[in-house]
Amino acid sequence: MHAAPSPADSVVPVPAVPTTPQETGNAWWRVIALALAAFIFNTTEFVPVGLLTDIAASFGMQTARTGLMITIYAWVVTLASLPVMLLTRDIERKKLLVATFIVFIASHLLSGVAWNFTVLMISRLGVALAHAVFWSITVSLAVRIAPVGKRAQALSLLSTGSVLAMVIGVPMGRVLGQHLGWRITFLAIAVLAVLTLIALLRLLPKLPSQHAGSLDMLPRLLRRTALTRLYVLTAVIVTAHFTAYSYIEPFLQDVIGLHGGTVTMFLLVLGGAGVLGSLVFSRWGGRQPSLLITPAVMVLTLSTLALALAASTQPTLVALGLVWGMSIMVIGIGLQAKVLEAAPDATDLAMSLFSGIYNIGIGGGALLGSQVSVHLGMGDIGYVASAIGLVALLWCLLVFRRDICLRARVNRQLQAFGRGLAALRA
Repeated sequence: MHAAPSPADSVVPVPAVPTTPQETGNAWWRVIALALAAFIFNTTEFVPVGLLTDIAASFGMQTARTGLMITIYAWVVTLASLPVMLLTRDIERKKLLVATFIVFIASHLLSGVAWNFTVLMISRLGVALAHAVFWSITVSLAVRIAPVGKRAQALSLLSTGSVLAMVIGVPMGRVLGQHLGWRITFLAIAVLAVLTLIALLRLLPKLPSQHAGSLDMLPRLLRRTALTRLYVLTAVIVTAHFTAYSYIEPFLQDVIGLHGGTVTMFLLVLGGAGVLGSLVFSRWGGRQPSLLITPAVMVLTLSTLALALAASTQPTLVALGLVWGMSIMVIGIGLQAKVLEAAPDATDLAMSLFSGIYNIGIGGGALLGSQVSVHLGMGDIGYVASAIGLVALLWCLLVFRRDICLRARVNRQLQAFGRGLAALRA
């Protein structure tokens, strides 16, 4: 019996279906190359979370003020995602990726020699523009080049690349920053980006732009209730997550009193749990992603609520990192799949909006966490994050109520059928 296709399987065409084992293998290597690129981009987006204290000290600034670089980065991505997608909608995708990586690498070289905070921010703006282009096109590209029937797995693999940024990229960036200086971290990312660019040049075929969408389609997309509800859910739940996560380093060190090695360990656990979340979605999320998203939002909300309590001992800290990391990854992949399902005719446009809205949540959460730490105290970021998470959970139940009710009805019918069979046997 064949598995039911995932939402992405049914809505996004591919340029050519792999028909031999060699072609299938080549397709997977291409997806892996994109996953490696995702690793690079997510590492540089989130590595400042583990370096805020060091960056602030090098420029004689407060940590809370330095954290605004996360907010500004995210909001530049938000503002740029739609315009750059529209400006590049007709460009062949391999050429566009190459140009994106060139901007990305040059910006990191500038970060590595930044002599003041203003120069660092200018370099981060260049990275943010590259980020806006990359995530506007990469999800749909991964689905296009995936082997037939394996597009949900391709999404999970792409997300695994993002997760490994948390598992390896952010902790290693923190270790490099602590021992060699934070500038070396950004230069190391530039070197990895050069190697990834070489891999993409060798592996990717020409990829003409397909189903990119246009500005004329934007009003029609925004009139799709299912899609706009997904965007609202994305903004709220990501804000909840990043209200707490953006300041997790100073929270664990200054509020809980943990040493640097334990903080690095927590970042490793949180990121590693994302790999588990990706595997969970790959196994069970293809048919109805919403049935995984809803409990994941509940778990994330409870995780941020328990932050101040659970972070006091190492075992509870590990447990918290596991459930928190799994939940945010399931949410991210599930929402991407639902967006592709809701906009099969304009995947790049829909995903550029998704990327922009996701970064509204990142920037909003980082800004809110900064304000909470300044006006209420760093110890309250978990409570504020959980309050926002509760709003997201209620919205989630509203958005997915049909799927949840349908699943409950099917379960009741299956139970009744089972009881009927048992009665017949009796």
